[in-house]
Amino acid sequence: MADSDDPGELARKIDRLFRTVHPRGRDEFSYREVSKAIEDNGGPTVSASYLHALRTGVKDNPTKRHLEGIAQFFGVSPAYFFDDELAAKIDAQLELLEAMRDAGIRHIALRAKELSPGAIDMIKELVDRTRQIEGVDEPPPSP
Repeated sequence: MADSDDPGELARKIDRLFRTVHPRGRDEFSYREVSKAIEDNGGPTVSASYLHALRTGVKDNPTKRHLEGIAQFFGVSPAYFFDDELAAKIDAQLELLEAMRDAGIRHIALRAKELSPGAIDMIKELVDRTRQIEGVDEPPPSP
């Protein structure tokens, strides 16, 4: 790695999967859980310490089979690790998953579910304006 403070893009992606993809109401999966599940699903042998090294950027050159196993476990395409356009789409979905874990946001989304497209646009504008007033970073582009 060129910069010892920068864990690298692969490490960031693996970290995001660990932080985001887990059952509601529990913390993230342990390295041992992921390791065992990858092997139990017919994937390669991968140790918990190797997963930690990949996530932290200590190691940054896994095999294709390791990435496939990690991707399968977390329910993303292996292309997530290689295709920037697809990674951006998956990252947007992961952000939505993270947001939907918040009970208040989930409540708003469920209540807005059957509103007209025009009403949904008004709500989006209201949220964007509120973010601007509160000095929150620019919202991500709409999918």
